[in-house]
Amino acid sequence: MGKKRIIQKTDLSGGNLVSSAVKIDLPKKKLSEGEAHIQSTYNNTIITITDISGNVVMSSSSGSLGFSGAKKGTPYAATKVAEFLGEKSKAIGIQRFNILVKGVGTGRESAIRSFVAQGFDLGFIRDITPVPHNGPRPQKPRRV
Repeated sequence: MGKKRIIQKTDLSGGNLVSSAVKIDLPKKKLSEGEAHIQSTYNNTIITITDISGNVVMSSSSGSLGFSGAKKGTPYAATKVAEFLGEKSKAIGIQRFNILVKGVGTGRESAIRSFVAQGFDLGFIRDITPVPHNGPRPQKPRRV
């Protein structure tokens, strides 16, 4: 578990220093539409922003924003991750999201609500949680 990088940014208007815990390099290409892959487990929430063809543009998780332990799986942490990535997405011009949700954690709905509250248009919301169907073949009965 490495050290957390603190990046000092200067505000052009007043010269105040603003610290950010996570640094994401924004792509040079502007996008108008993207997909948000939300993986919500009991222990963490990971959100990945991709373009329509599936190439990863940016990604973040509640652990990378400084939440630790049981707090990483909370709806509040998922909201903060979605807000963080929403700001970065607006910087590269994304206005519309298709949302793909995977997992059974508590951060599913709160992450989606956060994207809607930031003013993004939603194309569709699809649940891609893997569901087992009948599983493997059972063992033969034991002969004694």
